[in-house]
Amino acid sequence: MQYIKLGNSKLRVSRICMGCMGFGDAGKGQHTWTLDEAHTREIIKRGLELGVNFFDTAAAYQGGTSEQYVGRILRELAVREDVAVATKFLPRTREEAESGITGQQHIMHMMDKSLQNLG
Repeated sequence: MQYIKLGNSKLRVSRICMGCMGFGDAGKGQHTWTLDEAHTREIIKRGLELGVNFFDTAAAYQGGTSEQYVGRILRELAVREDVAVATKFLPRTREEAESGITGQQHIMHMMDKSLQNLG
C-alpha cells in the first residue's frame, strides 16, 4: 500500500480511502442495499489487512449507522492512532436557521453527533 501525507497535516494515510456509504442499517436510511455490521466488519478487516488506514463515512449515511458500524469495528480491529476517519454532515435546515441556530452551532452539533456515533 502506498501512503501520502494528508494535506499540510502530519497524518499519513493510504492512497486508497475506503468509502463507507454502503455500510449501515438498510432500514434506517435512503438506501435498501447497504451492508449489515457483520459484512461491514469483513470488508473493513480485509481493508486493514491490505494496509488501508483511511475511511470515509458521513452522519447522513443510513441515519448515522454507517458511522456507528465504522466506529465499533475500528475500535475492535485497529489502533486508534493508526487510522484516519473522515466524515461529513448535512447542511443546516431552514427550520434550524429560522429558530436562531447559527451555522457554527449547527456544525458543532453535527460534530458532536458524529463523534458520538463513531464512539
